[in-house]
Amino acid sequence: MLRRLFCRALVLVAAVVGFAASAPAAEKLKVLIVDGQNNHNWQGTTPVMKKELEQSGRFTVDVATSPPKGQDMAGFKPDFKAYDVVLSNYNGEEWSAETKQALLDYVNGGGGFVVIHAANNSFGGWPEYNRMIGLGGWGGRNEKSGPYVRFRDGKIVRDESAGPGGHHGKQHPFQVVVRNAEHPITAGMPTTWMHAQDELYDKLRGPAEAIDVLATAYADPATGGSGEHEPMIFTVAYGKGRVFHTPMGHSPEAMHCVGFITTLLRGTEWAATGKVTLTEIPKDFPKPDQVSVRGGRFE
Repeated sequence: MLRRLFCRALVLVAAVVGFAASAPAAEKLKVLIVDGQNNHNWQGTTPVMKKELEQSGRFTVDVATSPPKGQDMAGFKPDFKAYDVVLSNYNGEEWSAETKQALLDYVNGGGGFVVIHAANNSFGGWPEYNRMIGLGGWGGRNEKSGPYVRFRDGKIVRDESAGPGGHHGKQHPFQVVVRNAEHPITAGMPTTWMHAQDELYDKLRGPAEAIDVLATAYADPATGGSGEHEPMIFTVAYGKGRVFHTPMGHSPEAMHCVGFITTLLRGTEWAATGKVTLTEIPKDFPKPDQVSVRGGRFE
């Protein structure tokens, strides 16, 4: 009797193991990185993001590179709808009306959009882009573009003060503070962590509609900053689409920060699906007072 029960148990275990072995892996999400023009080193930063996204095992990545500045943009027509999420590493000349509308239709219809660093400088005079990214800098932005958004006295506030949009002090490491630990992008993330040397964007402004500020950083006047706690990780709802936006990521070196990498992976997956399965916090995640960088210069 015991022998029969033991044999049946072995068969059951074998069946479960066999099912697990044959179960299909989660289908990889398709990412399109858009670059080609930027006042930053897009030739260096795009490969870093592509590498980190692909090495996570969750994504496949294609790149759409625009014509150089001053050349005809009419033929630049990325097929946004072929992807689960579009990541902008672009800050340059206007796209054609057709391409701009294609991006709006894609995100409004439920596509994911990721905004990295200077991509929020783009298209200052394009109202719908400003709505989609929530906040932006430079590009002629001012109080007519919308308010500043800051963290003051324990809450997010809209500052309607007059002034230009977009500023930063000197590059330096700075502490990121999670303000919404319930969101899938920041869930389980240490409340405070040190980001590697970067440009700390401050005085961003825009419509800031349907915006959820997940983390901030203090722009210290000692380094030329605004003296405010500025948004560093946030999301925007645009139509049926999801937008993940981080002003971090000035250089390849800044992108080697483990905090940035973790944020990029989680934010991109969330923009694509509304969920985060990449929930593990890396063992080398930055400490509250200690930067953690992988590799160094990208090779």
